[in-house]
Amino acid sequence: MATIQSFLMKKPNSAGLFPIAIRITKDRRSSYLFTGQYIESKFWDDKFKRVKKSHPNSKRLNSLVAKKIAEANDRLIDNENQNNSQSAKKIKKKIIGKTKMDFFEASKLFLSNLLKRKKFNQHYNQEKRLDIFKTFLGRKKLFFTDLDVTLLKDFKAYLLYDRKVAERTAINYLMLIRTIYNFARKEYHVDDGNYPFGKGKIQIKFPESEKIGLNREEVLLLETANNLTKAQLHAVYAWLTSFYFAGVRVADLIKLKWKDFKDGRLYYRMGKNRKLVSLVVPDKAKEILAYFAAQKTGKDDLVFPFLKGTDLKDEKRVATRVKTITRNLNRRLEIVGEKLGIEKKISMHIARHSFGNISGDKIPIQMLQKLYRHSSITTTVNYQSNFMHKETDDALEKVINF
Repeated sequence: MATIQSFLMKKPNSAGLFPIAIRITKDRRSSYLFTGQYIESKFWDDKFKRVKKSHPNSKRLNSLVAKKIAEANDRLIDNENQNNSQSAKKIKKKIIGKTKMDFFEASKLFLSNLLKRKKFNQHYNQEKRLDIFKTFLGRKKLFFTDLDVTLLKDFKAYLLYDRKVAERTAINYLMLIRTIYNFARKEYHVDDGNYPFGKGKIQIKFPESEKIGLNREEVLLLETANNLTKAQLHAVYAWLTSFYFAGVRVADLIKLKWKDFKDGRLYYRMGKNRKLVSLVVPDKAKEILAYFAAQKTGKDDLVFPFLKGTDLKDEKRVATRVKTITRNLNRRLEIVGEKLGIEKKISMHIARHSFGNISGDKIPIQMLQKLYRHSSITTTVNYQSNFMHKETDDALEKVINF
């Protein structure tokens, strides 16, 4: 038989208040349920496990705690009557379905799961978005029952008009909120009667994004660029290497080692989907590799110098460095673009778009799928449609040229 007892947790929040929680114990294992209420430690009666009468809201708080314990006991009795042998953790999940759970408590658990899965970049980005959501709310607690359509519409308007973010970026924020809501529904049985997403509510629809790549002439300008600083030259070489290998993502590119090149081919595993890739090394790429080979001391060396001095076993540190390196490369590429008179914005990711733009409809879509390393050919079709304009251009010409 499991036992349920209220207690005051020992770790205070930023305001110095301590959370009132409920401990569920079964088979000598415990799980903890937060009530969402905080008090000063001097107001807790540890002997009787209740808020002292000296607290101005003692009656209401004790009533709330008693109600939570009663609901938990009801669940336990149902569990025992059904002869279910469940752990304290599973019992907790069932009980939470009856509580007024906090969205940001669920978000902490969601973020911690990202860290466990070593999704460091995703953790960093999502944590920043949640901080902006808190700034909009002006508070650090939000019960799921208060997370409604009106609130989300107001938040989207705040993102678009106050923070001046793009439509697609605003949708990313809403998608994160939906992901955490769904996480809480699945893992903690949060009641979805107030679920604000779906038909007639908040719908997640990404606007079409504009993908513009460099053309042949612009890539040629980069290939023949001179009078560049060493840092600018390295940025251009990184961009061209990505382009020559059909748009290798920057996070994969700067982690390439000399041992990844064998018998005139590049072998590497993509960081995004863990796919193993094998591509022939084009002659143009060989020239760039020869430039960096001068600093080579062993096959375990990195090809590019950007991560030099970084402990590659420290995955979190590497993820942080990759973000900084990418930002610096993009800044240098912009400067080079201005020098060369290229009006399009140049970034490391644009190397992938440039390959798509120049390939156009000249390569069979199945072969492009292999080159892009897409899991689904539908993804390739949708991606390449941004660069295949010949049929629509010809149709337009036939109509207006009379």
